[in-house]
Amino acid sequence: MNKNVLTNLTALALVLLGWWLTQPVLLSIGLFALAGAITNTLAIHMLFEKVPLLYGSGVIPLRFNEFKAGIQHLVMNQFFNQSNIERFLADKDTQQAFDFAPIIEQTDLSPAFSSLVKVVEQSSFGGMLAMFGGTAVLLPLQEPFINKLKLSLIEITETADFHQRVQAQLADAGQMQQLTVQIEHIVQQRLEELTPELVKEIIQQMIRQHLGWLVVWGGVFGGLLGLVAALLPV
Repeated sequence: MNKNVLTNLTALALVLLGWWLTQPVLLSIGLFALAGAITNTLAIHMLFEKVPLLYGSGVIPLRFNEFKAGIQHLVMNQFFNQSNIERFLADKDTQQAFDFAPIIEQTDLSPAFSSLVKVVEQSSFGGMLAMFGGTAVLLPLQEPFINKLKLSLIEITETADFHQRVQAQLADAGQMQQLTVQIEHIVQQRLEELTPELVKEIIQQMIRQHLGWLVVWGGVFGGLLGLVAALLPV
C-alpha cells in the first residue's frame, strides 16, 4: 500500500472514530486531515490526467510542446553551448578518446576497390588484364584489399598527428558552429519522437513517488489545523 492511500485511509479512520466515539476534537482532526490529503491527492492526479470540469487539469500532457522546447533549451544552452564544447575538446583526456575504429569497421569500402579496379582497367595494364580474363580475375582480391585498407585507416586515425589535425579542425569557428547546429538537430529530432503520453510517463517516473509526500504532509498539517480549530473557543 503506497503512502497516498495509507494517509487517506488513516484520516478517514480518524473521522469515523471521532464520529463513532462522539469526540469533536478527534472528528475535527480527521476531517481536516482528510481534506488536506484528498486535496493534495487530487492535485497530483490533475498534473498528469485531465479531469472533466476542472480547468487546468492534465497540464503536463497538454503542455508537452513547451516541455520539449524547455528540454531543448536546457540541453543546448547548459550542456552543449560553445564554451562547454570548446572546453571538452581542449581536455587532454578527450583528445585521446577519439576512436574511429568502429566507424571504419562498419564502413563499406567496396567502392574503393571498384575504383582501384577501374583505374587498373583504364591504365596500360588494361590490355594485359583482358588477356587473363578481365577484371573478374581481381575479384578474389577484394576482401583482402578491403581488410588491409581498414587496418591502414585505423592506424592513421590513431596517430598523434591525425588527432592534432582533428582538434585543429574542430577548433575552427566555422566548424564549431556547424557542430553545434548538428547537435541541436539531433536533440530536436529525438525530442520530436516524444508524445504526450511518453512525456507524462517520463515525469511520472521521476517525481510521482516523491510527490506522494505532499499527500502525507497535507494530511499531517490538515490534522494539526483541525486540532487548532477544535480547541479554539467558540
